[in-house]
Amino acid sequence: MTFDEFWPRYLRQHSRPATRRVHVLGTTMGVLLLGGAVLNQDWRLAVAALVVGYGAAWLSHAFIERNRPETFSHPVWSLLGDLRMTWLFLTGALDRELDRLGIR
Repeated sequence: MTFDEFWPRYLRQHSRPATRRVHVLGTTMGVLLLGGAVLNQDWRLAVAALVVGYGAAWLSHAFIERNRPETFSHPVWSLLGDLRMTWLFLTGALDRELDRLGIR
């Protein structure tokens, strides 16, 4: 499976707006923490980045979306999906992408 084939599947697993918002928040905070870990050379911030990023995502799947996170079956594609969805959300292009793929 290529990422282009995985991408619509990933978005369908994040069909609820609240799930997407929690993912964006967790991914953004995870990236910021990871940047802080590199700048400060502090491994604890890197661990916090993983806990915050994945914790937010997994909780949203458990309590909002009520499905199994793609992380468990496609960890690399899932991470790339999180980053792409976050970028599209922050740039205002996510709604167009959801419409293009017929997900909303």
